[in-house]
Amino acid sequence: MTWVRRFALRACCLVPVMTVVASPSLLPDDAVQAHGKVQIERQLQNSLARMSTGKDQELMLAGVDAQSRNTMIPTVGLREDLSSYSPVAPSSALYPMALRCMTQAIYYEAANESEKGKRAVAQVVMNRMRHPAYPNSICGVVYQGSNNRVCQFSFTCDGALLRKPLRKQWQESSRLAKRALAGEQLSDVGTATHYHADYVLPKWAFTLKKLEVIGTHIFYRFPGRSGGATAFRSKWSKFERIPRLDWSKLARSRQQEQLAESMDEERFVPGLTVAPDPTDRHAETDVGGRLDTTKEWRLTIPGPSASKKRYDEAIAEQSDRAADDNEEGTLHSLKEPVG
Repeated sequence: MTWVRRFALRACCLVPVMTVVASPSLLPDDAVQAHGKVQIERQLQNSLARMSTGKDQELMLAGVDAQSRNTMIPTVGLREDLSSYSPVAPSSALYPMALRCMTQAIYYEAANESEKGKRAVAQVVMNRMRHPAYPNSICGVVYQGSNNRVCQFSFTCDGALLRKPLRKQWQESSRLAKRALAGEQLSDVGTATHYHADYVLPKWAFTLKKLEVIGTHIFYRFPGRSGGATAFRSKWSKFERIPRLDWSKLARSRQQEQLAESMDEERFVPGLTVAPDPTDRHAETDVGGRLDTTKEWRLTIPGPSASKKRYDEAIAEQSDRAADDNEEGTLHSLKEPVG
């Protein structure tokens, strides 16, 4: 085979690979193919599919350490408002499907957040739908990667969908979803395309620009022009569908989550801040240093008046005991026979 034919063959094989790398939304289970082109750093392109909102991703820290470290990441003044955009008209036959996917995203990702927190999550969905790096449909964005190890929105792959939604929270999420689909925006998050809970610190947090903290969620945008308002130029694909899900896999994920939660409950003792560790070198009944002073025992420093009152009470109690002892001794001596 001549070098010309070998080069041509390699080029044919390389073109599809380069296309997938340049467009991370070209995943097997995506609702639509990626659209348009956007200049994003190659390292960032390769990690887009692993940037999840949940725990099934590469984390640097979790828990209290993550919360304190997250506060140290500075926010940037790069908020830009996008032009108003209503992708799906309520009269469209596809509106119910788009509304359902948006409502699910708000409910399962932010049911316990404030209205502002719910709207921020909805805007991330809308922003992704308008950005060339992601599918250009509501359901395509929400369910991206749902059958992969790491999904973009954690509720689509961790078994949360098996939980029956609470009526009140679902209705509230649906109301805000309608407003988002109608083009309502939240300037606080601007062009944000990512967020994560404040109790985790994913590795990708340092590759993006931190915009805002709302409730327990921290919101980010792409760096440079790829995160600017002009990059959000994609149009709705006029196609909505929820991909086929592996419900048995979701059930297993849910069971594992419940098992982990039950094990945590068994390990934790009421009144302890952290679970006992096998390396602790003290008796099991000694929980010194592990007391949670916000739930059980509380450290108090009495004021001068309280201290004097307790001191006087202690002195009086001792005097009473001494008097009782003297009286008992006298009576005892009277009862003793004289030798």
